[in-house]
Amino acid sequence: MKNIKNISVKTILILGGMVVGLQSCSDDNLSNQQTLVEDIKLDLSQFQKADAGVMMQAFYWDVEPRGGWYDEVSTKIEDWAVSGINRIWLPAPGKGASGEFSMGYDPSDYFDLGEFNQQGTIETRFGSRAELESLIQKSHDNNIEVIADIVMGHNSGGGLQYNPYRDAEVYSLFNEENGNASGKFNRNFEHFHPNPISESDEEALFFAETDLSHAVPYVQEWLWGRDDSVAEFYKSLGFDGWRFDYVKSFAPKWVKAWNDKVGGFSVGENFDGNEQVLKDWVDASGSPAFDFACFYRLDETLDRANDLTALGNTDNMLRKLDPANAVTFTANHDTEKDENPDNRIRYANKLLAYSYILTHDGYPTIFYLDYENESFKDQLKKLITIYNTIAAGDIEIIEANETEYIMKRNGSGDNPGLILYMNISNRTQQREVDSNWINKTIIDYTDNSAATPITSAEGKVTIQAPGRSFSVWSIAKE
Repeated sequence: MKNIKNISVKTILILGGMVVGLQSCSDDNLSNQQTLVEDIKLDLSQFQKADAGVMMQAFYWDVEPRGGWYDEVSTKIEDWAVSGINRIWLPAPGKGASGEFSMGYDPSDYFDLGEFNQQGTIETRFGSRAELESLIQKSHDNNIEVIADIVMGHNSGGGLQYNPYRDAEVYSLFNEENGNASGKFNRNFEHFHPNPISESDEEALFFAETDLSHAVPYVQEWLWGRDDSVAEFYKSLGFDGWRFDYVKSFAPKWVKAWNDKVGGFSVGENFDGNEQVLKDWVDASGSPAFDFACFYRLDETLDRANDLTALGNTDNMLRKLDPANAVTFTANHDTEKDENPDNRIRYANKLLAYSYILTHDGYPTIFYLDYENESFKDQLKKLITIYNTIAAGDIEIIEANETEYIMKRNGSGDNPGLILYMNISNRTQQREVDSNWINKTIIDYTDNSAATPITSAEGKVTIQAPGRSFSVWSIAKE
């Protein structure tokens, strides 16, 4: 190994093909510097965190091939496991009213996972029950849990019947002849709102005429209470947890009741950018929630304001209020198909957003199309490794201004922690910071910078990040 303590000041300031503020650098020198960085990288696996793991959203809107999605996902499992994924989130598995075109968000028969000929198809859009069970088993063999999407707010695809509470014809009849060939959890107008027990559940109804009334004991029993309920059936298939869809349409106590009965990891989709709304729902349901507040802060700072200052605020995300119950993300099936640019993070800023959620606390989610994008995959793999290892310890914000965001994780015990440097200016920037490392060579574990600065006896060091990019710094080998 080269003697890294003898590296010159000019050498340690190399970034890309430039020596910042000093002199230009030849391609040979850059290649040598990059080789040096590889030589002195630590094996980060020695710092594997006890709570290591990242969730993969294993689908996108209108997945293809129809009928073959479970088999397609199966081909990815080994790679995801090696990369550090510990859970996959699958779409709602039951037969939907749209048949082979359904993404699962129009549930008709919760117990038909691709076995019954109804709604114009036997298989679901994703495949057969046998293919689903095979995928679950392969995931478990690779130490990956499988999360089912649970759509229990509304139903679709039933038969037409007169509803006296609405004095109207409503598609609320679900039986063997009308969208529920399994014969389990047959429903009629008594099981939807309004009814003698409850006028409505919550205010944000998706399909008001077929909004399930969870206050009705029959509905509770079939969804989670019985030994052969929807929840118990999915658990028997090997599902390890639940993603609750559109939780604004029903009370959080019903999520708590489901989880109290069957257990497992859970996360709620409370589509709201207000961090306190999310925290109140978490407190009431006892379940983690997707951190839409974090998502919108990243969208605002990176895409709209083009100003990172707000990332330095102390309380504008769920992960800042309750990191243990915040599931962070930068994209999902809804945001990616939304035509409103204020509801999605631009392609050019995706990796910057991932650098944030994969270095901070909270439980990160990777979107399938982002990970499987060859332009992103290498960087995402590095960031997942960083999250699972050295993204440890208390968070200290060093700088948050228009173009820079610098954050330190203080590590714990033998874990050295890290420093994240986000730079949204169009040029390389550098800044002297106070680190926790004394007389140590540090390197960028994302390989966006080839610099190898040395911290002082007081822990001070000058770090840098390329324009419109980021770097993640930690100690090198001695």
